Amino acid sequence: MNEQENVQIVKDAFAAIGSGDRQGLLALFAEDIEWVIPGEKWPLAGTHRGHAGLTNLFKTQSETMETSLLEPREFIAQGDRVLVLGFARGKIKATNKTWQDDWVFAITVRNGKVTHIREYIDTQALARASEPNASR
Repeated sequence: MNEQENVQIVKDAFAAIGSGDRQGLLALFAEDIEWVIPGEKWPLAGTHRGHAGLTNLFKTQSETMETSLLEPREFIAQGDRVLVLGFARGKIKATNKTWQDDWVFAITVRNGKVTHIREYIDTQALARASEPNASR
């Protein structure tokens, strides 16, 4: 596939995320997809593998946080790699604390399917929003 087709697949994936179309999203992902979210002290961090891993990730995400804005702003492609620069804003449900994040996703597309995603996000902002208030 060419770079333009790869960008369209990634745009379709973000559209599926935005509309809550989990089945449509999984259809764009390879069976052995790997999604890496860096960080500690917040529930989405880790390496999530395969459709089962992503299903668990989406479940954890919906149980623990609300994303009020997920805005991919720029798509940069080279070969089978697509970098997406964007912005997100939301709230951690357990703490009711808000967060905002400028992010980059490095996405690999092979044979028409997303095979790998690595997020570069503000892990400190998300961890801080996940921390309960200290006792007084």
